[in-house]
Amino acid sequence: MRRKIFGPAAAAAVLGLLPQLSGCGAPDGGAGAGGTLRLVAAEYGDTPATSSKAYWDQVTGAFTDANPGIEVEVQLLPWADIDREVSRMVKAGKAPDVALMGSYSDFAAQGKLYSAEELLSVGAEANFLQPLADAGTFDNRLYGLPFVASSRLLFYNEALFTKAGIREAPKTWSDLKAAAKALKDKGVKYPYALPLGPEEAHAEALIWELSNGGGYADGRGSYSLDSEKNVRTWQWVRDNLVAPGLVGPTAPSELNRADAFAAFLRGEVGMLNGYPSLAHEAAAKGIGVGTVAMPVSDSLGSGETPPTVGVADWMVAFRQNGRGAEIGRFLEFVYQDKNLSDFAGRYHLLPATASAARTPAGGGLSQTDEDFLNALRTARLYPVNDPSWVTVSDTIKRTIGRAVEPGGDPKAVLEGLADKAEEAADRT
Repeated sequence: MRRKIFGPAAAAAVLGLLPQLSGCGAPDGGAGAGGTLRLVAAEYGDTPATSSKAYWDQVTGAFTDANPGIEVEVQLLPWADIDREVSRMVKAGKAPDVALMGSYSDFAAQGKLYSAEELLSVGAEANFLQPLADAGTFDNRLYGLPFVASSRLLFYNEALFTKAGIREAPKTWSDLKAAAKALKDKGVKYPYALPLGPEEAHAEALIWELSNGGGYADGRGSYSLDSEKNVRTWQWVRDNLVAPGLVGPTAPSELNRADAFAAFLRGEVGMLNGYPSLAHEAAAKGIGVGTVAMPVSDSLGSGETPPTVGVADWMVAFRQNGRGAEIGRFLEFVYQDKNLSDFAGRYHLLPATASAARTPAGGGLSQTDEDFLNALRTARLYPVNDPSWVTVSDTIKRTIGRAVEPGGDPKAVLEGLADKAEEAADRT
């Protein structure tokens, strides 16, 4: 791995080295520019009633009213398809002007994106929450504009904890194991839900590795997938949670996040790692939920507070159509506090800017959302600014569950992941 993932250079690019843009200072077009922008965006809703279409109709209509002559055409795609479909569009010479999606760095590495300094004012660019801006920076320039984000905390069902006689939330892995055993003894189906299925295993895996001082990258920004700390993490999980049957009836490699969340909302899960929308759904069902930082390994001790996992979705602007001026105006409009916080509020996510987080729609964040926001301020994100991450994350999702299978060999699994990561990095 050759590229730096985290570090002071990325932070410097976020702190204001960017020229002012008044809406017509982008490299292409000018004050008289017009026409139609194409936005391809992920669909965040799961029913017609919750579809993102209503939001984008409202925002694009208001933008055109404020910028006569510039219209925005929106295409919504499922999360499962959007990254692949946008890549196909780009290769076919039909790139959208803007996309809201899950990755950006492969396009940045190919020189296909506008950077933030070409699109946004200094104030708008410096407004992004720091960990998100760091993750959106490639080769010291911000290309992935964070839009909405979430962080992860350990959830526990308060009623099940009371039933099992558990008086305090776990602070260490030993505490978590003891709580899981007490829950199992009371017949809880999933004492600790461990979703290492292909949907989002890379999130659960990073949470566990960070709680033992490990993670996906070392201090130099290079992949460290097979570090000794990571190996010990999965040995502990295999021997102390999976082998004693404390993770429920479904093999972790077959349990997806959505299924684990659904089980939590049915009252079948004692503990799992979750994000803000799950807390709101549980509250709507009358389930009392406690949230705490992920317990740490006993070798670190309960006084340690490792970073939580943060996840962001990215706005990217493509050069292919030469619409920098219009794109800049549109993004400045979308990132206004009222527009960004409206979107975040609809889906119980966190806005990616400091000002929208302070003044969200509705007049303020709930205490639960405040807890997630505080965690996000120091969160560790995936190394999305490495072009190989798309391939590496897919490999993790399909592979990491094998590390905790009965008789599984965490060291061999992680070494295999590291080899695949090195191959992917060499190809980018």
